[in-house]
Amino acid sequence: MELKEIASISGKQGLFKILKPTRAGVIVESLDDKRTKFVAGANSRVSVLKDVSIYTTDGEGSAPLGEVLVKIKAKFQDKLPISSQSSAAEMNNFLAEVLPQYDPEKVYPSDIKKLANWYSVLLKYAPEVFEEPKEESKPVEKENTEEPKATSKTKKVKEEVVAEEEKPAKKAPKAKAEQPPEKPAKETKKIEKPAKETAPKAKKETKAKEEKQDEKPKKKK
Repeated sequence: MELKEIASISGKQGLFKILKPTRAGVIVESLDDKRTKFVAGANSRVSVLKDVSIYTTDGEGSAPLGEVLVKIKAKFQDKLPISSQSSAAEMNNFLAEVLPQYDPEKVYPSDIKKLANWYSVLLKYAPEVFEEPKEESKPVEKENTEEPKATSKTKKVKEEVVAEEEKPAKKAPKAKAEQPPEKPAKETKKIEKPAKETAPKAKKETKAKEEKQDEKPKKKK
């Protein structure tokens, strides 16, 4: 049982376990030896203990009831130093020992008396509320080492791949023998012979005449 399942009802003493809601209100069961069940109507003021807190003077402004109950259990166990007959000063001293930062202007002795009664009821009928919640350990997932089963489609693909691998590789077509490149035709240069020089006939004739004249014998005087 947890504090979110336990409530107090205005006008009724003690605490009650919340069973289930109805259209008319909520079904509860008294936390005592009688275990009386009844429907708390919509007009009843039902306060869930998980939502109850005690005023403080620090920055937070309040302390959850669950934390205060755990501190009381750690300090006093099952023997509280106060009772319903204790004075207001004794009530204040009791809470100051457990929660030094409580606000005495907002927390009245009647509230501390109610807190002591709730503590006694919970200690007897719901002691599990004082235990710290344990962290749930998540199960370690085992690694799946099995290979996924091949489907019909993957089988077909594998068979096709194997069949292609088994086929002999096609021979590559022989490359045509390359013909040697044609040799470029040799260029034949025409060598022009120089034209023979023809001496002018006139000059030759004059030279011949001069030579004949020289050959003639000179006349004797």
